[in-house]
Amino acid sequence: MKEAIFNPTFFIAITVGAFYIGLIIQKKTKSLLLNPILIAMILLIVFLEVFHIDYATYHENSKLIDFMLQPAIVCLAIPLYQQLKKIQQQIIPLLVSSLVGSAVGIISVVAIAWAMGAPKEIILSLAPKSVTTPIAMEVSKTIGGIPALTSCVVIFVGIFGAIYGYMILKKSKVQSPIAQGLSMGMSAHAVGTSKSMDISASYGAFSTLGLIINGILTALLAPYLVMLMQAILGF
Repeated sequence: MKEAIFNPTFFIAITVGAFYIGLIIQKKTKSLLLNPILIAMILLIVFLEVFHIDYATYHENSKLIDFMLQPAIVCLAIPLYQQLKKIQQQIIPLLVSSLVGSAVGIISVVAIAWAMGAPKEIILSLAPKSVTTPIAMEVSKTIGGIPALTSCVVIFVGIFGAIYGYMILKKSKVQSPIAQGLSMGMSAHAVGTSKSMDISASYGAFSTLGLIINGILTALLAPYLVMLMQAILGF
């Protein structure tokens, strides 16, 4: 009976339904804390616990969502193309700020984790925290971290950024839409980019750019920066 009900169609419907409920709740309450992704995660966890369904079963039956997300990412190219002239005009500042931001993001989290006495595996798992999950997990595996832990941290960082990112930027008196969008994409990856798209196509375009550049830079820089930090801090 369970097998007949709990099939891929059912799990996909439950997942989409949970996210839709999250959208409705946020729209009704207008609360930044009630992020649709966070609400969907909580609802799905409760559902799996109540019906005693293990995550492996859920993941296996909802793989179609992962498959559909891959071509959906191509849609991010549209706002990028629309802002192409502005990007070309600002290409040097964008690349320099992205390089600095990526390096600072890696170095700061490693230094803070080390200062707080975290074990080596935890420190290495935190290093790629600000890039999208597939890249972060591969980087984590390469430098000796725990990919599963990295995945959880990336999700938390993305949700935190989507909730508080623009609030922090506003409090920091960062006024430029280019700087705000780029910062969100670099620090809160795909979830932050989704939030940026809700504001405007311009914010979404530069957030997408930040997401892409930071993914490339983190994959290239993280192994070398972590090695340097290990030599300096001795962890």
